[in-house]
Amino acid sequence: MNPDANPLKRVDRRTFLLASATAAVATLSACSTGGGNDEGGGREGGKGGTKNAAKDAAKSGRVSRKGSVTTPLKPPAKFAEAPDLAAQVKAGSLPAVAERLPDSPYVVPHRWVTPGKYGGNLRMPTTDPAGASNKEYMYGHSLLRWLNDGRDVGPGLVQEWDSNADASEWTFHFRKGLRWSDGKPWSTADIMFWWEDMVLNKDHSEAPPDETKGADGELVKMSAPDPHTLVLRFTTPAPLTPFHLARWVNGNVGPAWMAPKHYLAEYHPRYNPKVGADWAAAGGKFDRLRDYGTNPDCPTMNGWKVRSYREGRSAVWERNPYYWCVDTAGNQLPYLDTVTITAVQDVEVTKLQLQQGKLDHAHGPFLSLTLGDVSGLKQTQGRTGLEVLLWDGGSGTGSIFFFNYDYKDDKLRPLIREPKFRQALSYAFNRADARKAIYFNTGELTTGTYSPKAIDLQGSARARRAYAGWRDSYVRHDPKKAKAILDDLGVVDRDGDGLRELPDGGKLVVRLDYPAGTSPEHIHKNAMLERDWRAIGIAVKQNPVAPDAFSIRWQAGELMTTTAWENGGGIHEILVEPQVLIPLAGFADWWAPLHANYHAIRNTPEAAKVKNTDPYERKPPSVEPEKGGPIARLWELHDRAKVEPDALRRYRLVWEMVKIHVTDGPFFIGPVANTPVPILAHKDLRNVPRRENLALNGFAGPWSHPTPAVYDPETWHWTNPDRHT
Repeated sequence: MNPDANPLKRVDRRTFLLASATAAVATLSACSTGGGNDEGGGREGGKGGTKNAAKDAAKSGRVSRKGSVTTPLKPPAKFAEAPDLAAQVKAGSLPAVAERLPDSPYVVPHRWVTPGKYGGNLRMPTTDPAGASNKEYMYGHSLLRWLNDGRDVGPGLVQEWDSNADASEWTFHFRKGLRWSDGKPWSTADIMFWWEDMVLNKDHSEAPPDETKGADGELVKMSAPDPHTLVLRFTTPAPLTPFHLARWVNGNVGPAWMAPKHYLAEYHPRYNPKVGADWAAAGGKFDRLRDYGTNPDCPTMNGWKVRSYREGRSAVWERNPYYWCVDTAGNQLPYLDTVTITAVQDVEVTKLQLQQGKLDHAHGPFLSLTLGDVSGLKQTQGRTGLEVLLWDGGSGTGSIFFFNYDYKDDKLRPLIREPKFRQALSYAFNRADARKAIYFNTGELTTGTYSPKAIDLQGSARARRAYAGWRDSYVRHDPKKAKAILDDLGVVDRDGDGLRELPDGGKLVVRLDYPAGTSPEHIHKNAMLERDWRAIGIAVKQNPVAPDAFSIRWQAGELMTTTAWENGGGIHEILVEPQVLIPLAGFADWWAPLHANYHAIRNTPEAAKVKNTDPYERKPPSVEPEKGGPIARLWELHDRAKVEPDALRRYRLVWEMVKIHVTDGPFFIGPVANTPVPILAHKDLRNVPRRENLALNGFAGPWSHPTPAVYDPETWHWTNPDRHT
């Protein structure tokens, strides 16, 4: 499939403007996201940066080019390899590089990437050497790949793909000659092993990912007619399939989508009758062996493989000699010999190590680094060599707030479900204060939306109007209006203590629930909510909750609010991750948990079984939406949109859902959208993109747009590798 076939992918995007920041983030300047062209990747050079950006780039040896080519690049005629691999080839212990690469290697298409030098080690911090965030640097297991900050989808392990007219059947053609890191051939048998022997095996805990279900909930029929072809047959149209396959890095983050059958089969009872009955126990031998992040013997398709792992302390990753990607000059990637990841539990210790020059790279979102840390990091830049890069986070909310629409309290729940009550609280929130104090005057004030990078919110004039109407709906700071709305609702001060009561005279307290130990960003925002809502007569109570209990209590209707997340959804389009827009099965941690649980059983015999059971006594708790109410209307529109192959028609249905969020919302609020996040990289490290290199200035927030993996860290290289060993 040609990713450029859909003309909607090539339309101009709106210009995002980031206001001038305070001294701590003074390097920010207004930047354009770039317009589309035939390759969908924006213009070379772009806008943004300082007036001397081109001169600065030339002086630093960096190339100031924007975005990524979406038309697959033709592999060079010859290939080169790292010196240590060349030595092994010469010694006869490793095949030649051309034999280790697939017939048609993936050529990294980013315009900012230039050929580099092999060698050296990269030092990175982590909170857990076995943690999922470490794998967010490696995109080697992905069938397809996000390009241009989620605007486009390009090939990955899959070289070409196509579908039938109604998008109910998809055929994926994989690269021939792919090999696991141990040199064994990769084939579609490794996908079918995962699917048949793990996902469909009742003894194994692996669950079918969302993208393997049709709109009616029926599982896809998956087949592999040959070692290089995979066919997915759905019972309904499944037009979002390629976008789902680009999400995540796969394997311990998101669905696995494959497992090395040649390595794991002997530990599976289908292939080895001697395997015990507990083979699939959670955390058991089978799962330990398949974790390529902790088991050095587990084959991987990523650019690096684990060489050594010390539980709770560190992990060293070394070059995979069979990695299937090259740069435009034919150099097999990765350039770096090793990546050393060291665990530090205390973020303050990590900040100290960064300021002492003991680390070479840090991805802020994984380490709770915020804009408040930028000033201190810049002050030590001269001796550490660490440059502060500011990529867009892409969030549609910043630190989020939302009520539990299904809160168990019978007296308070009707008020929570009243749109005007939520609108009054939104008007009372002084977002400009939060933007200044927490986000250093970056981002844009918002009621709370999906990411402003979503193409169905920015890809046309109508999309931009839908976005602006949602963003601005209840964003204005107007405490006088908030008080008037509450008065009209009968939420007034009846006992003269300066605080408002419920319409029936009962006590009203808005409890700000959050997982104990959450980051300062959320604590600071919650303090501002408390200040602003008390100013209109609403009693507010901060309530830290044990993190392990939060989700359980939320889904039981026991917690009133969520205050320590953000909404980063909107990768390519909203319907790729619609669970914040619409309460959906499997996503009961968002704003209507009991409705989300009911969505899983609606139109099934199970719904009839629980009809006469109290919603909060059901297992799990669930409730049917009110007929004609906002959730019922959202579901009806979503049922139509998710099977609509025509992108423009799909977007129009999304805009109808957005209207419901305006008329019946807000269902969630936030202070600002699309604030930058700090990324640290040593000045000698090349091919780490600057904000102006990225098509939409970056999209660093959501894990399903796996950053930095989407920017191919395998291309990063030292200008002086001998100094970084």
